[in-house]
Amino acid sequence: MKIMEWPQEERPRERLLRQGPQSLSDAELLAIFLRTGTQGLNAVDLARHLLGEFGSLRALLEADLKKFTSHLGLGSAKYCQLQACLELSKRYLQESLQHSQSFTNPNDVKLYLKSLLGHQKREQFVVLFLNNQHQLLATETLFQGTINSSEVHPRVVVEKALTYHSAAVILAHNHPSGSLEPSPSDRHITDKIQEALGLLDIRTLDHIIVAQGGSYSFAEHGLL
Repeated sequence: MKIMEWPQEERPRERLLRQGPQSLSDAELLAIFLRTGTQGLNAVDLARHLLGEFGSLRALLEADLKKFTSHLGLGSAKYCQLQACLELSKRYLQESLQHSQSFTNPNDVKLYLKSLLGHQKREQFVVLFLNNQHQLLATETLFQGTINSSEVHPRVVVEKALTYHSAAVILAHNHPSGSLEPSPSDRHITDKIQEALGLLDIRTLDHIIVAQGGSYSFAEHGLL
C-alpha cells in the first residue's frame, strides 16, 4: 500500500510534524530521507528492507559509495544527499560548541567527537582548542595512524595550541577495534602532552576515546 493511502495520523511526515522526529522509528526516518519507494515497496517498506540488508542504521550511514549504491533503491544522488546531511550535522555540532560554554556540557563534546571519529576505520588523534571561557576555537586532526596505533608528538600539539592562543585543550582519538579502555600508550602520551602544555599554562581538560560502543573520558575516570 502506498503511504499516501495510509491514515494521515500514521504517515511518517505527518507524525514528525505533529509529534517530532524522536517519535519515528529508524525505518520511518529513513523513509522520509528516501522520499519514494521502488516497485512493490513503499518508502517505509524499502527502508525496512535496507536496514535489514545493511544490518543497522549505523552500517548504512557509514557505507562507502560502492557498497551504498549496490543496494536496491540507492544511487549516487542519494549517497550525495546522505553525505551532505551527515556533514551538516557535524558542522551544526561544531557551531553549537563554538557559540556555547562548551565544556559546561561534556555530553555535547562527546556527541561532536563521535560524529567526527565514530565511523573512522583508522586511528586518528584530534585536538579541540579552547579559549579561556572553554569555547571552541578550532578542531584539528593532528595525527593519523594504522588501525592499531597513532604516533603522536606533544611538540605538534603545543605548537598548534600556541597558534590558536589556546587556554585549554581537549584531546581525543578513536579506537577502531571497538575497545573503550585506554591503553598504556594512551595514558603515557596524555601525561606527556599534559606536562608539555602545563609548562605554558595551557590546561588539558580531558582526553576522550571514541569507539563504536560509546566514549571514555579520562577526566571522568580521574586520569587527569
